[in-house]
Amino acid sequence: MTAISRLACSRPERSLGCCVGHWLGAALLLFVLPLASAQDAVSLRVDRISHPLILLEELRLDFVAGGGARLSIERARFGGQRLRRLRLECGIASLSAEHVSCRDGRLWVGGARRALELELRVDLVRRTVDVAIDDGGGIRLRASLGSDGSLTAQVGRLDLGVVAAWLPALQVWQAGGVFSGELRFRKIASSGQFTLRGELADGRFGTADGLRAAEKLVANVAIAARFHEGAWSWSADAEWRAGAAYWHPFYIEAGPVLRAEGRLDDRRLEVALASLAVEGVRQLAFSARVDLAEFKLRSAALSLADADLAVIGPRWLAPSLAPADGERLHFSGSLSAGLRFDEGMLTGLDLVLDAATLGLAERDRGELLHFGPVSGHLPWQRGCRSQAHFDVDGGRWQGLALGAFVLGLRLDDDQLQFDRIRIPVLDGALELDGLKLRRDAGAWEGSGAVVLEPISMSQLTAALGLPEMRGVLAASMPGLRLRPGEIALDGALVISVFGGYLQATGLRVREAFGVASHLSADVELRHLDLGLLTETFSFGNMTGYIDADIRGLELANWQPVRFDARIASSAGSYPRRISQRAVQNIGALGGTGGMTALQRGLFGLFDTFGYSEIGFRCVLDRDVCLMDGIDGQRADGGFVIVRGGGVPALDVIGYNRHVAWRELIARLRRVLAENVAPVVR
Repeated sequence: MTAISRLACSRPERSLGCCVGHWLGAALLLFVLPLASAQDAVSLRVDRISHPLILLEELRLDFVAGGGARLSIERARFGGQRLRRLRLECGIASLSAEHVSCRDGRLWVGGARRALELELRVDLVRRTVDVAIDDGGGIRLRASLGSDGSLTAQVGRLDLGVVAAWLPALQVWQAGGVFSGELRFRKIASSGQFTLRGELADGRFGTADGLRAAEKLVANVAIAARFHEGAWSWSADAEWRAGAAYWHPFYIEAGPVLRAEGRLDDRRLEVALASLAVEGVRQLAFSARVDLAEFKLRSAALSLADADLAVIGPRWLAPSLAPADGERLHFSGSLSAGLRFDEGMLTGLDLVLDAATLGLAERDRGELLHFGPVSGHLPWQRGCRSQAHFDVDGGRWQGLALGAFVLGLRLDDDQLQFDRIRIPVLDGALELDGLKLRRDAGAWEGSGAVVLEPISMSQLTAALGLPEMRGVLAASMPGLRLRPGEIALDGALVISVFGGYLQATGLRVREAFGVASHLSADVELRHLDLGLLTETFSFGNMTGYIDADIRGLELANWQPVRFDARIASSAGSYPRRISQRAVQNIGALGGTGGMTALQRGLFGLFDTFGYSEIGFRCVLDRDVCLMDGIDGQRADGGFVIVRGGGVPALDVIGYNRHVAWRELIARLRRVLAENVAPVVR
């Protein structure tokens, strides 16, 4: 005999308890139907059973010959979690006027291969349900469903890995850990009240890309919710007691305590107000609204008050500002901020800095860069124009001190336009004019002009720890372009130096403060005064002028890796003399045996010599400098670096064409540090 029953409750609030009762009633009806014989099969089909906590659809229950039974549920929902294809097989099933029971049951959820052991008893008189689930490994769930719709469940050592196998949404997180706790639901008139208390131990999760992971998590959780008019009003407390997590790019340790309250229905999750106790922050509060159908954050607001930058800077700001060198950044002062997001986009920002400082330390060499203290206010709201203002009490780059300056800017949606910025530097100033930044496709780009007002070279070199140089340094960069991780120059950078000038074109700097910093440019130097140059670097004495071209210059991590450099005497008529020491030093750069004197007998008799021309070339590639001089290679394999002229005169000849770049730099340092004796042929 086959009996079929179809029951449905379309509105959950109507069905609180009623559908469970209907289901039990249907089972009772099934029972009172004359069961023919043990060989007959009895089937029960139910379209839908609803409860504020549970929704079951397309149920089929078959009592089979031999005392067994099978139950299948096509779709189920427990709270906000949805499951498909639940299958239950009862080794021993019984049906009487008082109860329906299932013993030696095995339950499969979704596509899980592993079955759970289950015991079920339905009291048809008191209209209650008791169920116990055991996975055979210590996990135990015992639940009682009362006739009034109340539910009590105790969970012991629930393995989250098993739960993840049931719920596809959790599988990508590779979640694990043990949860123990108690769940209660109590029916109140047409509404219900739900509480959950428990503890997570040895919690962990990890994504395949390794960008989100946690281990050894211990946390206490308490959730209370009240069901009314189709929605849950809820509150939650969570205390993270142990363990650590990495949520790229942040590393977070135990300690935060969460308090939150809000509303949940079929369509959305609202966090009306939440507060998070975090070390170093006086107050952190936020709210949010999540679309559950699309699992999308519709809106959110965050308020941060009196955050100690010395505490939160290394943990929360450094990983974002400099992921590869976060440990080199240090902070002080305080920060307050308010942020608002709509449809996943930042739509409002209110930022206040109070005596904030930012420093960048060199590895094992102290501080490289320092800004502040900085105080000011930045208000921004999408669709509105606003003005920001900051007072910067100076800064420092290595030994170079920067004076106080004002930073003002106008904000208009995704555009920033800076007021003219003048930063005092020594006896001059660095001026940024017309600087604009625009956010496009999630990245900031900008342009502007930079002028370096004349700075004393002697003060500048002293501040940077370089050999003292004379003259002034001035520069003009009218076409500065800024891109993510890159600074480029349209036009030419012109610097006055050593009586002549330096002009750089095609200048590009990438990852200036990163471990993979890279600079490329073409450089021209014109009419440099050899007297100033050689005096500055203690190279001996030379008079005259030189021009230099450095094509295809590339620096990696601020060290030369490739270029084609040529040095030649400037055109024109002017005195051209070279001292004995300068001759010695140039010869020493060519290595042992690197000089030939046409008038070798006169070398020790005169302090200076005349010359007619200087020419030198170095092509650097793969850490080797290929050297050349005037008129190419001589018959003896050498190349002329200095061609003699006047009385007395001599030639300086180089013979070693291939020199390792590091060796060449070492030679240059030696000749600057000491008087190296040349070998004269």
